Amino acid sequence: MLVRRLNIFIFAALALAGTGIGAAQAADYTPPPVYVQPPPPPPEFAGGWYLRGDIGFSNQSVGSLSNDNYNRYASVTNTYKSFDAAPLFGLGVGYTVNNWLRVDATGEYRANANFKGEDIGCTGGAPPCEPDVYTGSKSEWTFLLNGYVDLGTWDNFTPFVGAGVGFSRNTISSFTDTNVVRNGVSTADTHSKWSFAWALMAGVGYRVTDNLTLELSYRYIDLGDAETGTMTGFCCGSSDTPYQFRHLTSQDVRLGLRYNFDALAVAPPPQYYVAPPVYAPPPVYTPAPVYAPPLRSRG
Repeated sequence: MLVRRLNIFIFAALALAGTGIGAAQAADYTPPPVYVQPPPPPPEFAGGWYLRGDIGFSNQSVGSLSNDNYNRYASVTNTYKSFDAAPLFGLGVGYTVNNWLRVDATGEYRANANFKGEDIGCTGGAPPCEPDVYTGSKSEWTFLLNGYVDLGTWDNFTPFVGAGVGFSRNTISSFTDTNVVRNGVSTADTHSKWSFAWALMAGVGYRVTDNLTLELSYRYIDLGDAETGTMTGFCCGSSDTPYQFRHLTSQDVRLGLRYNFDALAVAPPPQYYVAPPVYAPPPVYTPAPVYAPPLRSRG
C-alpha cells in the first residue's frame, strides 16, 4: 500500500512539472513576423531643368525669287534655284513638366548655304529672251520656343513629336546677278531680315544615363522670307531694287544631347511592414488534485 501511494505522488509531481514547463515554453514563444505586401513604387518621373546642344545639316529650298524689274519682261521662267547643304549648331535650355511633356527655348546658327539659280525673262523683242544666272549664300540665326510630347519609353528609347514658333534673322550675302546675253553683272551688299519662323519635329531619344539623353530628330522648318541689299551695276551701272527670297524652308537632320540637372527619380527599395507580435493570454491551470489517504479498516 505504501508503494502504491508513493507511485501516485511521483506521477502527480511529474505531471505538475510538465505542465509548468509547457506553460513556460508557451510564454516564451514569439510568432514569426507577418510581412505585408508593399505598395507599388511611384512612376518614374524625369522632371527638372535641362540643357541641350544640337548639331546637324540643312536641306533648304526657296519658294520663289523675284525682283521688281521683272515687270519689264512679258514672262519670267525659273530654270532652277537651289541651296547646298549646310551645317547648323544650336543650344537651348528647357524644362521637363512631367513624364510626357517638355518645353525648351533654343538659339541656333545655320551656317552659309551656297545658292545657285537661273531665270529666263522674255520680252518678245530683240533678243527675245535673256537668261540671268544668280549666285550667293544664305545664313540664319534662328530662335524658337518648342514643345514636345514623349510617346512612351521602351528599353530606354523614347519617341517624340514636337512643334516650335519663333523668329529667324535671315542673311543674304555675296549675291550676284549675271545677264548672259548682255554680259552684265550686278552685285548686292549683305543684308539681313527678321522673319516669323515655325517648325515641326519628330525623333527618338535614348537615355544613356539618368541625366544624359542622346537624341536623333528630323525637323521641317519654315524660315519666312529674306532679301538682298540694293543691286548695283546691272547693265550700265544703274542701281536696281533688291531680290526677294520668299518662303524659305528646310528639312533638317539633327543629333543632340540633353543634360538633365535633376536625375530621374528612382523608386526607393521596398519597405516591408512588420506587424507587432500577438501573444496569446497565459493559460489558466487547474490545481493539482489532493488525494486523501485511504481509509483504514477498524477490524
